[in-house]
Amino acid sequence: MLLSILQVNSEDLTPYAIVCGDPFRAEAISRKLDNARELSFSREYRTFVGEKNGVPITVVSHGVGSPGAAVCFEELIKGGVKTLIRVGTAGSYSADVPPGSLVVSTAAVREEGLTRQLVPHGFPAVADHAVTRALYEAASETDGLVKQGITVTLDAFFQGVEEFPHRKYKQAGALAVEMEIAALYVIASLRGVRAGAIVALDGYADADLREVYNPHTDVVSGAIEREIDAAIRAIVKLNTDDN
Repeated sequence: MLLSILQVNSEDLTPYAIVCGDPFRAEAISRKLDNARELSFSREYRTFVGEKNGVPITVVSHGVGSPGAAVCFEELIKGGVKTLIRVGTAGSYSADVPPGSLVVSTAAVREEGLTRQLVPHGFPAVADHAVTRALYEAASETDGLVKQGITVTLDAFFQGVEEFPHRKYKQAGALAVEMEIAALYVIASLRGVRAGAIVALDGYADADLREVYNPHTDVVSGAIEREIDAAIRAIVKLNTDDN
């Protein structure tokens, strides 16, 4: 079956997938796999398949923001993917979790517009426990700070005229903010598949800590490498546990 948006055949996909925003990050992830090959590059959606320790893995980019990312998630699930892991970047809410840290998202605040059209207001966006555990264990084997907890999914990237909702969610204990995880978790719940996410912090969302946004630093690049390695190892572990 041809997936019309991703422009790939479902027969070429694997049960496990890593998803990310940047098409060129998808390529970088694929280079860490064995026998990797590119299947398609359609709009923001770039798809690779490869394997690690004999476990087949799909890698797909989904672009920026929940609506476009949701298209990617839906088509992957339609094509037979059963476990999705998002890797990406996020803004920190706390000086205790500085740029270069990793955060495994256990749940996401639905502060975006897409999921309001899919599920009732009170429905939670929650990660799969087994995926979260595998990600946290794999990330903890790398150098550097690793936290797990609640993240915020927001549509706005640049600041508006007020600090809402950052200050409220920082006070409630959220660790970081990004733009796609809530959509991933809600869609996974709706479609009966597993999902998890790990993000590398590349700056501060909190107004009192914000500096000039610059994700292109060695510390951030190192964290992105760590999160990719953790996601791949988590999939290998999940495959062992599943079998």
